[in-house]
Amino acid sequence: MSPATPAPHASPADHAACREAIRAGSRSFHAASLLLPPTVRRAAYGLYAFCRFSDDAVDDAAAHTRAGTVARLEARLARAYAGDPADFPPDRALADIVAAHAIPRALPGALLEGLAWDAQGRRYETLSDLCAYAARVAASVGAMMTLIMGVRDASVLARACDLGVAMQLTNIARDVGEDARAGRLYLPLAWLREAGIDPDAFVAEPGATPALAGLVARLLAVADGLYARSEAGIAALPPACRPAIRAARLIYAEIGREVERGGLDPVRSRARVAGPRKALLLLRAGLPRLARAEPPAPCLRETRFLVEAVPEPGPSWRAAWWDVNGQIVRVLDMIEVLRERESLDRTSLVRDPLAHEAT
Repeated sequence: MSPATPAPHASPADHAACREAIRAGSRSFHAASLLLPPTVRRAAYGLYAFCRFSDDAVDDAAAHTRAGTVARLEARLARAYAGDPADFPPDRALADIVAAHAIPRALPGALLEGLAWDAQGRRYETLSDLCAYAARVAASVGAMMTLIMGVRDASVLARACDLGVAMQLTNIARDVGEDARAGRLYLPLAWLREAGIDPDAFVAEPGATPALAGLVARLLAVADGLYARSEAGIAALPPACRPAIRAARLIYAEIGREVERGGLDPVRSRARVAGPRKALLLLRAGLPRLARAEPPAPCLRETRFLVEAVPEPGPSWRAAWWDVNGQIVRVLDMIEVLRERESLDRTSLVRDPLAHEAT
């Protein structure tokens, strides 16, 4: 470390805490993340741990304290960007990540804005309104992950945002019943009224009906279109990162397929991707894929502010992935991956790491 390089805020123990938080709280992401190069994986764990903590803090707060919870999260974000993170592992990890990868504050700030909308109990009139929410709570994370992987190209960021919105729409379709029982409603209100469903009555007494099934199918179809668009962005990522991101895309899209297999009834059951199926998707994600030449899709209007927040790289900028020293690090990373997988195999003899998934 050169004298000009600031000492990191996060310790190995902090990184371990972030990893365990994700392993316990987001099984789908943890499964896909095992395909990331370890150096990227560590930063991803820190980022997701902060995002997960923030989301849980707002969800778990009493209704009358949620605004204050969001304000405290915003203050913690400001401290992370000032290089004085709060005394908490995800905060210290985030401070290092945003500095090392030049992540504009507008991106995590958008996430906290989306959580503020949750705190307000906001509902969404149109699909565009819902996508604006998804842009904040999910596409922002996709954009930050892209920067962590060393890519700052606007077209790739646009596709990362597509993937984030698609994942959030899938989550919403899967969790319609669970959200309603918690007093939340994310389906577009205009869609509900068109289908003859009174929004307030549905939240008061959620029930599975053919009309609701049609809305769930409609939302999943929108997500599927965005999953397809995201493939062009995945193909433009560093080769070592593509399998993990494609695995996340396949696993989340499969949640939609499980909703369909369950009769498009997310009220009486919550769709999950079983461990064996998830393992097959992880394997599929690692297989070579032929890229198809297609005209670039425009950036979603609802996510454009995220893409525009990231300055285009200058002509002298290049990602560390193509440095000679980076290639040596990649060899060491591969050894670490093998060791981690061997450790996971031993652990699985005691406890199935994919059991009790909470995405």
